[in-house]
Amino acid sequence: MDITSAKAIVTGGASGLGGATARYLLSKGAQVTIFDRDADKGEAMAKETGAHFAEVDVSDEASTAKAVAAAKSAMGGITAVVNCAGIVTGASTLGKKGPFPLADFQRTIDINLVGSFNVARLAAEVMAENEPNADGERGVIVNTASVAAFDGQRGQAAYAASKAGIAGMSLPMARDLARTGIRVMAIAPGIFLTPMLESLGEDMITELSKDVLHPKRLGSGEEYARLAEFIISHPYLNAEVIRLDGGLRMQ
Repeated sequence: MDITSAKAIVTGGASGLGGATARYLLSKGAQVTIFDRDADKGEAMAKETGAHFAEVDVSDEASTAKAVAAAKSAMGGITAVVNCAGIVTGASTLGKKGPFPLADFQRTIDINLVGSFNVARLAAEVMAENEPNADGERGVIVNTASVAAFDGQRGQAAYAASKAGIAGMSLPMARDLARTGIRVMAIAPGIFLTPMLESLGEDMITELSKDVLHPKRLGSGEEYARLAEFIISHPYLNAEVIRLDGGLRMQ
């Protein structure tokens, strides 16, 4: 897909990996609609960058359907989705205060996994209306998994389960949507330098970087965005999960 003609939804696009991706795609000539729950940040980002913005709860069917329709109207169609919206919930399965709160586990699954699928399925319905290009392609969906899907740490049962679900649905979704000309990929980032991590301080960032093989640092939002753009542009990437982690294997 020619990135300059892409019409992309980026969820969680007001900050973090989603924000970096929205900015990068815009810099390459794509149209972008930011999906985010934070209306203030989303509207400010849209005003600054020229993106469109839709306030949305990706885990809610009606909210997402309304936002997808708005994105289609604003951009004249949808050809790409990059799902970055997500939360991190840390708690032991059985801790000093009792078992992991079930509501917290459910919320993590609802936003990270159900939310990603919800946006993907509704956007795919719009993509199916597109005229195919020379490869028969009508669209591409890029979901965000995590190295936690494979190397989940203590206290990450909910987060790891949600990201393993994203990794696991890449192949069946790609098989489902192949006849429609829609590719499905996932990126599994390692530890990236987001505003949340920056707030932990330099000593903690150094500690988190110690198991990265090379380069010995945390990933940047632009590095994630560059891979997302490459996937959108490359017609032969499909049904795969790409680790983006500097060789990190979490202990």
